Amino acid sequence: MRDDLKVGLQYLTPKHALTRLMGKLASLKGGWLTTAVIKWFIKQYHVDMSEAKVSDPSYYRTFNDFFVRELKPALRPIDGDETTLIFPADACVSQAGAIEQGRLIQAKGHSFSLTELIGGDDSLAAKFDQGEFATLYLSPRDYHRVHMPCDGVLREMIYIPGDLFSVNPLTAENVPNLFARNERVVCVFDTAFGPMAQILVGATIVGSIETTWAGTVTPPTGGSIRRWQYPTDGEQAMHFAQGEEMGRFKLGSTVINLFPKGAVRFDDSVLPGEPTQLGQAYAHCQH
Repeated sequence: MRDDLKVGLQYLTPKHALTRLMGKLASLKGGWLTTAVIKWFIKQYHVDMSEAKVSDPSYYRTFNDFFVRELKPALRPIDGDETTLIFPADACVSQAGAIEQGRLIQAKGHSFSLTELIGGDDSLAAKFDQGEFATLYLSPRDYHRVHMPCDGVLREMIYIPGDLFSVNPLTAENVPNLFARNERVVCVFDTAFGPMAQILVGATIVGSIETTWAGTVTPPTGGSIRRWQYPTDGEQAMHFAQGEEMGRFKLGSTVINLFPKGAVRFDDSVLPGEPTQLGQAYAHCQH
């Protein structure tokens, strides 16, 4: 790596304490100052506020409220059915393809371990080995709520502590093992075609990762992996419909989908660098 690039990357990897402090600041109710920051952010990152349910920056009491803003109703129609999967977020395809020999492509010249990504669980990793994956990068301007690509029943949630590197294309190309190093929340669902994982990966200045059933998962953070098991049948089972919101990022980040061997086929348009839109079809069930 070039020396100048190494120097630049140093500023993309703040310590947890500084990152969490910035995340807390984003949750403060700063009145006119909060509104000013939001207006600056909209201009800096070309955020399309015409899509927001509430387009007035002064409506949002905190920066985090603005960041997880709702879209106008029916703005993202669901182009899916029981055989078609939809993009879970407005984002950009970072990488997509086969999981080969237990590894996923991160960027040209970089791959990372499936087992490490999901927290070291060999039995869970085996369910996705030789299957398919898609890594979707959410830029600062994007809508930051994450939805279900298909119908599913929640089976398990895993919190995995880690770093908070930036996850933009620059770091993906230059920081080895990026997505298996960053803090993340792995959500495993039972679906009509087998298990499906939706992984929410933290990044620089991520104020929190939340799920709709557990609320804020991180912070608080810890130094060890935590797991939650959920009933998959009976009245307590948590069913999610295709397109239903399941989580959100307060700043950040990346979503990774994992699918079993032979379960899905990606559309030809699913290529690195291509934009994605919540609700659009991106894969089809193979059985």
